[in-house]
Amino acid sequence: MIYYRYGLIWISTTLVFVLALLGNLATYLMQRHIDNTTSWNFDVNFVHTAAWSIYGYVIVVPLAYYFFLQYMGSNANLIRFWCMWGYSLTIFILSSFLLLIPVGILRWIIIVLAGFASAIFVALNLRSFLGSDLSLTVIATFVLQIALAVFIKVQFFG
Repeated sequence: MIYYRYGLIWISTTLVFVLALLGNLATYLMQRHIDNTTSWNFDVNFVHTAAWSIYGYVIVVPLAYYFFLQYMGSNANLIRFWCMWGYSLTIFILSSFLLLIPVGILRWIIIVLAGFASAIFVALNLRSFLGSDLSLTVIATFVLQIALAVFIKVQFFG
C-alpha cells in the first residue's frame, strides 16, 4: 500500500478546518481584547474561503507546474506533484496554532518563516525535475508559497 498519496487530501482538509476554527478563534480573541462588551458570532464564511483557497491552490498550482514541465521535456509525475504540494502545507497547520499569539510582528515572523519552510520543501523536491536552466521556476515556487502564507495570515488571522 502506498500511503504517501493521501497527503493531498488529508493535509489539505486538516488545514481547511484548522484555518476556519483558529481563524475564528483569533478574531474572537482580538475582538474580546478590544471590546469586552460586544457579542461575537462564528463566521461560517471562513470555512468556504479556506476550502476554495486551499483546495484550489493545491490542485491548480501543481497541475500548472506539471503541464509546464511536460512542455519543457521533463518526466514530471502529476500525482507526485499533488502529494508534494499537499505535504508542503503541513507547516501551515502547525503555524496556525502559533498565529493565535496576539503580537502582530510575531505573527508576521511566524507566517513568513512557515512560508519559507514550505517553499524550501517544494523547491528541493522540484530540483529532481528541473535542469539548471529553470531557476525561474524555483523562484516562482517561492513566490507562490510566500503568497499563500501571506494570504493565510491576512485572510484568517487579521
